[in-house]
Amino acid sequence: MPEVHSSVRTSHPTLLKRMFAFAGPAYLVSVGYMDPGNWATDIEGGARFGYHLLWVLVLSNLMAILLQTLSARLGIVAGRDLAQACRESYPKPVSMALWVLCEIAIAACDLAELLGAAIGFSLLFNLPLIAGVLLSACDTLLILWFARFGIRKVETIILAFISIIAACFFIEVLLAKPVLSEVASGLIPRLSDKSLYVAIGILGATVMPHNLYLHSSLVQTRSFGADVESKRSACRYNLLDSVIALNGALLVNAAILIMAAATFFKNGIIVTEIQQAHQLLAPLLGTTLAGVAFAVALLCSGQSSTITGTMAGQIVMEGFLNFRMRPWLRRLITRSLAVIPAATTILMTGDEGAYKLLILSQVVLSLQLPFAVVPLLRFTSDRGRMGVFANRAWVQALGWSTAGLIIALNLWLASTELRGWPVWLSLPLALGLVSLLLYVALARPAGGAAIKLPEAEGVKFEAPVYRKILVPLDHSDMDRVALSHALSLAKPHQGAIHLLHVEEDVASQVYGEMAQTAEVEQGRKYLEDLLAAVRHEGVPAELTVVYKQDPKSVIVNLAKEISPDLLVMGAHGHKGLKDIVFGATINEVRHALGVPVLIVRRPN
Repeated sequence: MPEVHSSVRTSHPTLLKRMFAFAGPAYLVSVGYMDPGNWATDIEGGARFGYHLLWVLVLSNLMAILLQTLSARLGIVAGRDLAQACRESYPKPVSMALWVLCEIAIAACDLAELLGAAIGFSLLFNLPLIAGVLLSACDTLLILWFARFGIRKVETIILAFISIIAACFFIEVLLAKPVLSEVASGLIPRLSDKSLYVAIGILGATVMPHNLYLHSSLVQTRSFGADVESKRSACRYNLLDSVIALNGALLVNAAILIMAAATFFKNGIIVTEIQQAHQLLAPLLGTTLAGVAFAVALLCSGQSSTITGTMAGQIVMEGFLNFRMRPWLRRLITRSLAVIPAATTILMTGDEGAYKLLILSQVVLSLQLPFAVVPLLRFTSDRGRMGVFANRAWVQALGWSTAGLIIALNLWLASTELRGWPVWLSLPLALGLVSLLLYVALARPAGGAAIKLPEAEGVKFEAPVYRKILVPLDHSDMDRVALSHALSLAKPHQGAIHLLHVEEDVASQVYGEMAQTAEVEQGRKYLEDLLAAVRHEGVPAELTVVYKQDPKSVIVNLAKEISPDLLVMGAHGHKGLKDIVFGATINEVRHALGVPVLIVRRPN
């Protein structure tokens, strides 16, 4: 994200201030580890299997700390986020396939955030769930408003959301009064066919693939030296940041599962929707505070995770495609991909269908995870890219063991879930994904210096020659400003100026050249006077007046006909709503032509 790159100073004299300067990226990442998708899988796991899957949360968190630390190290040492590294290192078809899978994961994550925030709105304000979905879909404006304040303000807002969520679940666990010996028994690993789906959902909800892309970019918002010692120091501070933030996320997730186990599993209640969990908490725990705290935490979770999801989407698109999209448009597209299946599911199957969709979204995230983890391990183990910071043997052993576990669990899940699919669909899909994974695991990535800039030393500049300049006029004071610039560029090259005006008044639109109103006659005289004034400066000039056509099309067509060396256009400075009312001619023209365009403004 170039707008916040190296924007946070870290060179503080005291240790505490340096720690505080580096703190932040991991907290933004940790939001993804306690988003509404985690709620669904944690409540499902606790309500169905008691404390038995608590060990999955702990294991997932250890894996998350390892992977997020490697992700941060890639950004600090190589100066690349994971998406950029993939684009630079793999052939374009492979890079594009990884991008598509990552976009699917982000859409699945956004689906969980949308449903979580929608359920939170529904519970707090007694709204239908579909109304909550539509209300949550409007948070694009909120995200844009947050982003304008800079990365530190966003981090502060996220930390406030996290604090509220943690406080709410601290209250929930106190009210649930779990038996500590039973909670401890949940740390013993055990797994069955029945709990596999939920366990993988917990894994997918905890170790989220888009967070690996996000973290490798966010650490680059800190300003630190380029020498080895400065990078080593930055890696240490970010490790500390990750351990604190992700263990905080573990406590929140564990609190959700423990609350579900102590409240629902103990009473033999199978939770089929988050709303059911909210409704049952008050009578089971004996206070309405439990339900309110649950709803507030859920709403904060959905709203905070949607901020980091938007950032991750921007990073992935810029990194893989080297293409920058306006954040509001990026957010609109991503949220549309979430709103449509969410609204359709709710309308067709009701609230229970939304809950199942929430869990499915987390399984999709888990299935995509190997395609982010494997490239990350390859890049951070590459000594040519990472130098002395390349993964040591024991780190590689831990990393590949983690990747192997993730892949094995996903293969187990895939073999179970794909049995009911048609062979013509499941077989090519499975072969394609396995082939892609084998390629990124075994093929040697290209070196890290894939961004090539042209040589600047000894460059000779050739001055452009403007022999023909096209100047559109619109009967405003900007005409004189545009012509002044055109004259100053035409005179040194003995160039000529071509004036263009499109008549847009009602009479001209109806009668064309036959229009004879006083306004039309006055306009013709104005144009003739300007033409004479240009010729008086010793510059050849001609005038074209067009009727009954769209100005943008006229400018583009005439430019293609006369092939000018330069197009000079006056900008009136309106934007936003005025662009919608008055049109945005300049943007549409410059995108349609391969001619240099000089846009001039009225001097202050």
